[in-house]
Amino acid sequence: MPVAEEAQLTAEAMGNEVETINDIGVAGIHRLMSSRGAPRPRPRYRGVRRNGGRAAQRGRRPGLMPVIAVPTSVGYGASFNGLAALLGMLNSCSSNVTVVNIDNGFGAGYVASLINRP
Repeated sequence: MPVAEEAQLTAEAMGNEVETINDIGVAGIHRLMSSRGAPRPRPRYRGVRRNGGRAAQRGRRPGLMPVIAVPTSVGYGASFNGLAALLGMLNSCSSNVTVVNIDNGFGAGYVASLINRP
């Protein structure tokens, strides 16, 4: 959460409107786009530029939208203080993925702001 909050504060400081949705999980990111199981109604996201600035413990299946991958130093199993997630994210073959350093919320917010520019 602290890394996600840092990303949010950075993006807001750069003039972006930010809405944070926590605990949807990377495996459930499709719920943002569908009407079934969505945390909020689908029409809310029509016409909105979507940026996936999200702290993650493991690199999973991005590709639906621009994703800013932020490996965190807090993980489970053999996370090696974020190194396992970082290497997994860097080796991803998915398009539209930007990887920042471990616990780099500032970098994630900055990249989200660059993506969000008109």
